[in-house]
Formats: sequence, structure tokens, C-alpha cells
Amino acid sequence: MLDTTTTLYKLIILYTLGKVNFPMTNSQITNLMLSEDYTRYFQLQEILQNMIDSGLIKTEVHNHTTYYSRTEKGAKTLEYFKGEISPEIRRDISNYLVLHSYEMRSESSCIADYYRSADMDYTVSCSVREGNTTLIEMKLSVPTEKAAQTLAENWKAKSQEVYAAVMKLLV
Repeated sequence: MLDTTTTLYKLIILYTLGKVNFPMTNSQITNLMLSEDYTRYFQLQEILQNMIDSGLIKTEVHNHTTYYSRTEKGAKTLEYFKGEISPEIRRDISNYLVLHSYEMRSESSCIADYYRSADMDYTVSCSVREGNTTLIEMKLSVPTEKAAQTLAENWKAKSQEVYAAVMKLLV
């Protein structure tokens, strides 16, 4: 039996990250945990930081968005304690993911970030991933940070059109 509810929350996060084939954003994890009334916002943020510090999950930051994924240590921990998550909680998580998986996958699969390059321009890096596969990835050089920011912000809305146009032109 688990000693604390905090441990259960960690297992719920590890279980959820294992049920999806993409990294989840902080807001996606938060929405799940709060919509199911598992915990409060600030407690969840402390739990996530603790999980990072202990190596159960890892983060990647793109365009000011933090993406979380489970580490091998997290997977092994979950495997060991998997039975501590009740069938009701597993069902709640599955139902939540069924209802929200398309929007969550779309949000997590289109990534755009920008940085200042050596020649003082800005490089915008855009990609679309499906699971562990990169469908398209491109880097564009632009003269201003405003242009870089605009490209990065518009990538999510236009990435499917860009991909379709590139495929049509090249195939």
C-alpha cells in the first residue's frame, strides 16, 4: 500500500505519460489532474519538479512550452507500483485521453522554436512529429525577432498546410 497521496499522484502522471506516444505539456498534465480533482495546482507543480529532480520524468522546452516525458527510471518505477493505481483511476485516465487525445497530440506534435544565430539573424526551427517519427523539419532564417516569433506562433496553425504543399510539390 502507498504511504502518501503524493506517491499516487506521481504514479498517475507516470501512467498517463506511458499511455500517450508523445510528450505532454505542463498544461495538459495540469488539465488532467485538475479536471479529475486529483490534486491542486501548486501541489502538482511541486510534484512535477520533484519527479524531474528524481529522474522519473524529463523535460524539453520549445517556444516557452515545457514538454514532459517519462524516463526509463520512471517506466521501471511504474511497472513496480502499477498495481497501486486503482481500476477506477485507470478508467478515468483512459476516458480523459479518449476525449482529449486528438487535441493533445496536435498540440504536442507541432513544435516551433527560434534563437539568435551567429550571423545575428534569427533561426526558426519548425517540426511536426508523430510519435518518435519526424514528419517534417525545417529551419528558416529571418532578420528580426518579431518575424521569428510570428513564424513560430503561426506554425501550429499552418503546419499541416505547409506539409501538404511540400509533399505535393516534391512527390
